[in-house]
Amino acid sequence: MFSFFRKKSPAPPAPAPASPAPAPAAAAGGLIGSALVAPLEVPAPAAVPAERQGWMQRLSAGLRKTGSSLSQVFTGAQIDDALYEELEAALLMADTGVAATQTLLQEVKRKVAATGATRPVQARNILVDALTQLLKPLEKPLAIGEHVPTVIMVAGVNGAGKTTSIGKLTKHLADEGETVLLAAADTFRAAAKEQLAVWADRNKVEIVSQEGGDPAAVCFDAVTAGKARRKDVVIVDTAGRLPTQLHLMEELRKIRRVVTKAEASAPHEVLLVIDGNTGQNALAQVKAFDAALQLTGLIVTKLDGTAKGGVLAAIAKEKPVPVYFIGVGEQLEDLETFDAREFALALLS
Repeated sequence: MFSFFRKKSPAPPAPAPASPAPAPAAAAGGLIGSALVAPLEVPAPAAVPAERQGWMQRLSAGLRKTGSSLSQVFTGAQIDDALYEELEAALLMADTGVAATQTLLQEVKRKVAATGATRPVQARNILVDALTQLLKPLEKPLAIGEHVPTVIMVAGVNGAGKTTSIGKLTKHLADEGETVLLAAADTFRAAAKEQLAVWADRNKVEIVSQEGGDPAAVCFDAVTAGKARRKDVVIVDTAGRLPTQLHLMEELRKIRRVVTKAEASAPHEVLLVIDGNTGQNALAQVKAFDAALQLTGLIVTKLDGTAKGGVLAAIAKEKPVPVYFIGVGEQLEDLETFDAREFALALLS
């Protein structure tokens, strides 16, 4: 289901040069000077896999709360100042943020003027393209296989869906044939270890935990065990905390330092799980956790329960940390890789 980077096998030797193909007949094209120009062949668009089509339907349904107010902007009869004012208000209400809103609005106005568009549906299509370009820097597949094990450290505030996201990610990794080891380093929250153990049992993967142990010690043991057992992936579940809890943020820094002691190149990925419902507060979390941990990626959850899905545009504009996965439901298949074009189309469907 997911696209992962892997170590590439050595490239095969280049084939021997083929004999020159006979020149095409003059009827196949036209002449410019003495050169024969073959007719342009437009490649057929790649078919969208049925699985991805199903995801697009769920994504569109999940983003309906955010997208409905945006789509209503383009139901009028003409493009005018009133439409632009409504669009600005709708983008701000979707928690797109001032900077991203101004960027998108200016781009729509520029393209409308350049193309001579007069119908609102044309402005909508221009917005889809502008939003796609803004979100494009957030596209990046999670790299698995470049390190053995690949150590993934996962952070987030309580209630963001951190442990559930780890469970879903573990399931997909296991389905891809990866061997996974989980580290139950969330020793603060009641039943956190048990919740992770349920996912480990469900996915038939191993888990390292301690009764009331120090979170950093659990992480050290897990990374060491992952190396010894030649696991493909070690996922570290850290305790949920607010970025304003300075002593707990320092604990996260300690965990990162200890993981590096266990494996010099680790952690290879530092992911932050954010709740789409939190809107602009999600952007504040990204900035705070990045300052503490040097984030490599995001998992954005619960986009189906919010009208604030525009926050991804704010993140792209102000703190473009890659979004590896987005979630729009509780089922395993409701966590998928992020695609800027898909997101823009679903948001404005």
